[in-house]
Amino acid sequence: MKRLSFTILLLFAILPAAAQLYHPGEQLFYRVSYKAKMFPNTEVGAVEVKTSEVQLDDRKFYKVEGIGRTLPTYRWFFNLEDIYTVWINPETLRPARFESDLKEGDYTFQSYYTYDWDNDQIHTRWRRRQKPFEQKTMALTPESMDAIALFFTMRSSDADSFKPGVPATLQMVLQDTIRHLNYRFITRETKKIRNMGKFKTLRFECQLGTSEGFSFTDGTVFTIWISDDENKIPLYIESPVRVGSINAYISGYKGLKYPVTSLVK
Repeated sequence: MKRLSFTILLLFAILPAAAQLYHPGEQLFYRVSYKAKMFPNTEVGAVEVKTSEVQLDDRKFYKVEGIGRTLPTYRWFFNLEDIYTVWINPETLRPARFESDLKEGDYTFQSYYTYDWDNDQIHTRWRRRQKPFEQKTMALTPESMDAIALFFTMRSSDADSFKPGVPATLQMVLQDTIRHLNYRFITRETKKIRNMGKFKTLRFECQLGTSEGFSFTDGTVFTIWISDDENKIPLYIESPVRVGSINAYISGYKGLKYPVTSLVK
């Protein structure tokens, strides 16, 4: 599982959109489970994504935090705590800074991104296991963002504009490379979410490319369901791994901007 399941969950809502849906006070809660042929569907982790408004360098920003942890019962086996933070310019609705602090067993990873939209550049710094920092400057395009920013960038789209089976590609900044994400809308369907009820959803299939850019031969494949309403809440994810599958589902939400009209009563 490691960071893969949590990173994918933070990418959960990567869909085409016209504008971002940043709403201070919003909180989304998820449970992550693992399932294999000889292993029951067992909850092993939790994820929270929350948005607030903060002051940074005498300027206002939207601050979005994504936090993933293994549940206490499984920390003896694999202790994971991943924290992703992004600061968004509320005027341009573009990311200004991004940080990640990952602790997974004896493995640690830190990364820092600074966006320079005036010059279409991004400056990245990263290190593993307390080694010296490495750094790189890369070209930016309007589609190039960190995982958290992409999460929100695509949540305000018009669902009626989705065309089944039509592929599209987005870009994600990861350390010293730009990764590409292929996705396609599959269908509308009603999906039951554990302890939450039935929701009208939009189903997408996605594939994250390898570090070689557009190479998808060994890229991660996953399926996502989002709420078919104005909030576009990521509701469920299913991602096969080498043995079994990782699943994540929403377990609660607070402070949403719009009513959850997708919930079937």
